[in-house]
Amino acid sequence: MPLGHIMRLDLERIALEYVVPCLHDIGFCYLDNFLGEVVGDCVLERVKRMHRDGELADGQLAGPSRGVAKRHLRGDQIKWIGGTEEGCEAINFLLTLIDRLVMYCGSRLGKYYVKERSKAMVACYPGNGTGYVRHVDNPNGDGRCITCIYYLNKNWDSKLHGGILRIFPEGKSYVADVEPIFDRLLFFWSDRRNPHEVQPSYATRQVAYLILYAMTVWYFDAEERAEAKKKFRNLT
Repeated sequence: MPLGHIMRLDLERIALEYVVPCLHDIGFCYLDNFLGEVVGDCVLERVKRMHRDGELADGQLAGPSRGVAKRHLRGDQIKWIGGTEEGCEAINFLLTLIDRLVMYCGSRLGKYYVKERSKAMVACYPGNGTGYVRHVDNPNGDGRCITCIYYLNKNWDSKLHGGILRIFPEGKSYVADVEPIFDRLLFFWSDRRNPHEVQPSYATRQVAYLILYAMTVWYFDAEERAEAKKKFRNLT
């Protein structure tokens, strides 16, 4: 059986038997060993090179403080990429697989109809106590319905290094802690059902300069996205 066909069947099964039920039942889910060591390493090395070459800039705040960098609230450095840039073949492959997973979820995402997504946001937290305070990705109906984060951190020990993504599911008595380990892919609803924070990441005596790397994409509900664009046009 051709490799592509096996991949298609596996992704469809994962989408229908795991991703969809988890999103509806608890609002989030994650997949480990998504790309495998070899391809995951290629993504990691490209992201490291972006960071080394100074291509990442301080993340900006949205809302009333839109366009303002406040390191005590949001300490990441980011770069937006489409995946078709030179040297980004592994990243493009990753994005293609995530797109397929979401496509296989199809009409089973409740009211949502996904036709497009954002570019990928490559992010790093430089390990000096930087994090991202509790927030909601889409509090005001901008169209984002699913947040997807791919983690790139080898030998990561959250007890020592921090960097946990903590989700506060709406109406639940518990929190969910997701460790940012290498080759882990996380999905969760982008709206007010899932306030979340990135807890501070730290260097240790053994690792003087520790960096947390992640890549995020957002998938848009077609109707909400169109309405948000219409409102923006009317305002401007």
